[in-house]
Amino acid sequence: MRFLSLQDFAPHVNETFHVAVGDSRTDFMLVEVKSLPARVVPGLVRAPFSLTFHHGAAIVFPQKVYPMRHDSLGEFGIFLVPIARNRDGFLYQAIFN
Repeated sequence: MRFLSLQDFAPHVNETFHVAVGDSRTDFMLVEVKSLPARVVPGLVRAPFSLTFHHGAAIVFPQKVYPMRHDSLGEFGIFLVPIARNRDGFLYQAIFN
């Protein structure tokens, strides 16, 4: 299994990620890639980071693992948590540690 890192996502800010929701697909926009403080942990596979996505739907998607696809990064599962609502939809966060 490949561990994705901040460097994998950083070049893709403001790009579309395709997410499977039930039997359909919808698009999320990656709006922020942020490094998180790291604690010294022996065997740490990657430095912690967060991703923030935006989706323009008027309804909030529940927190869970969503199958996601990006043209450059391929397919992977990502645990998204709704964190805020704005006038254009909702923001979702994924934390990698």
